[in-house]
Amino acid sequence: MRRWVSDPHSGGLKIPKNIQEHIKRRILVYAEANYSGKYTRLDIRFRSQFCYIDAYVEPYVADDFHPLGFPETREEYVERLRNSPIHLCRLRYFGNEESWSFAFYTYSNEKYEPCVLNNGSFYGTPEEAFETASVYLQD
Repeated sequence: MRRWVSDPHSGGLKIPKNIQEHIKRRILVYAEANYSGKYTRLDIRFRSQFCYIDAYVEPYVADDFHPLGFPETREEYVERLRNSPIHLCRLRYFGNEESWSFAFYTYSNEKYEPCVLNNGSFYGTPEEAFETASVYLQD
């Protein structure tokens, strides 16, 4: 007997432009309301069935940071960190704006890894995905 099984981490549908704009606004409104001050800017981009969310933060670098032999000045180092994104997550679209699958960016192997959202499911809203990924924005 053949059974159809839904895999939240494969396939998906290309995200239409109007939905891209709507989802981007939703994420930005949610982030501003709940995480203002934890990031300096967000980058939300879309590619085919995926929505990627990156955050930029103001780096902490001690005032006396001037290691010998370092190839850049303190100011260059701070500017580089300011412009290096924190990859928060990747969402996968299946045709329902309220139900996306979620993957964390893992820095240990430098790729997105499927995982469960804080709601205990493989599927959730873009806001729930941001909430789950916000662990990277904690002090």
